[in-house]
Order: sequence, then structure tokens, then C-alpha cells
Amino acid sequence: MTNSSIDSIWQTPAQLPSLKDKQVHIWRANLSLSTPEIEQLTTLLSTDEIARADKFRFVQHRSRFIVARGILRQLLGNYLATSPRSLTFTYSDRGKPQLATDISLQFNLSHSEEYALFGFTLNHLIGVDIEYQRAMPDALKIAQRFFSAREYKMLAAVSLEQQPKLFFQLWTAKEAYLKGTGTGLSGSLSSVEICLDQRESLYLSTIKKDKIMNWSLYSCTPATDYAGAIAINAQISTQDINYWHCNYVSDRLL
Repeated sequence: MTNSSIDSIWQTPAQLPSLKDKQVHIWRANLSLSTPEIEQLTTLLSTDEIARADKFRFVQHRSRFIVARGILRQLLGNYLATSPRSLTFTYSDRGKPQLATDISLQFNLSHSEEYALFGFTLNHLIGVDIEYQRAMPDALKIAQRFFSAREYKMLAAVSLEQQPKLFFQLWTAKEAYLKGTGTGLSGSLSSVEICLDQRESLYLSTIKKDKIMNWSLYSCTPATDYAGAIAINAQISTQDINYWHCNYVSDRLL
């Protein structure tokens, strides 16, 4: 997929979109901002978030964390028509964030290298994951440890050139589902089996049947050499998902 075809999927809205029931809004954002922009976003964070940022060893990692959390606050503030600074979060036992006051707006975020992915929906659990598709000479070795036997066989059947793409497609799908349920990587990756149908669309296969029926799973390409996935606890179609590109300009989002 070329840069132009990827960018055509991610639209910059003319005005901030409203979120309706059974809609899913997925936003991508580039985390490489200028020092003044990072400083501006820092002012939106809580003391707890700033303390977490200060624990990063490398400045680049600290900056990316600040940008991701700052943009998350701005997006949530836009949906709720409230100040991003006023938002407070609670965290599950596994560390999944949730709004302390308005639990009808569900969200999740993930970031890898230069990009972040944000997912929003109403009244349904949601999980997202993004990974940079680095070279994976040990893809099969890792898959043998963390993937199911069927997933390993599927990965081994493709060419060495195609293995990294399929590996991260499966990995992000697993993580998105586990993040959506709130278990995160504390849950077993091998307990979640991802399959591809005849159209090469993702679906869950080895979870209890009632849970499978309640979850929808979709993959996406946030940028060149990145893999992304979305899991939502509702039956939705591709028409229900909007993909938005987030531009940060000065102290606002466009």
C-alpha cells in the first residue's frame, strides 16, 4: 500500500466530528512535535501523568508519552465539550484507563515509535494497538512461543518477506482484543487465536462462544511500515468505523 493510498483512508475532518451510538472513531497522530508544542501539551497533563513521563530514561520516549497523553486529553475534551485539563482517569487492576465521570464514552490508545492510535466509541468496550513493523528474522521463533499452533502454521506458510507483515497483523489483533477486555498483556496471547477468512479479514476463534459473538475485530494501516488493529465489544461493520488524521497546531486539534 502506497503512502497516498494510506493517507486517503485517514481523513482530516473539516470540523470536529460528533460520535454516535455504534460508531467507532479511530484517530492517528504523529508524535514528532516541536519543543514548544510538547511544552504546551505538558500543561494539559495531571501531576501523575507528568510523574510517569519523568520516569522515561530517554527524552524521545518521554516526549512521545506526553504528546500521546496530551492529544488523548484534547480528543476526549472535544467529545465531552469540556476542558482537557479537567479530565480525571481511573485505572483498572490491569492499568486500563477510563474516565472517572463519563463512563459511556469508552476509549483506548496505543503508541509505537512515531505514531499513536486512539479509539473512541459509546457504551462498548474498545481496544486498539499499533506496532512498527520492524524486521523480524525471529518471527517464527516468537510465534512458536506466543501464538497458537494454527497461527504458527499460517505464519510459516508465507514467504520470509511476508512474515513480518502477517506477524504484526496477528500480534496487534491479539493485543487490541486483550486491551479491550482490560486484561492487556497480562492475559495470555496464546489464549486468543486469530484467523483470516477468505477475504483475509480477521476474526477471533478460540474464545468462549458467547464472547466471540460479541466482539468485532478489524485491522488497519496507520502509516507505512505500521500495523494497527481495533477490537470492539459490539457487532459493527466497516461502515461504522471512521478513520481520522489528527493534526496538532499550536494549542488545538484540526
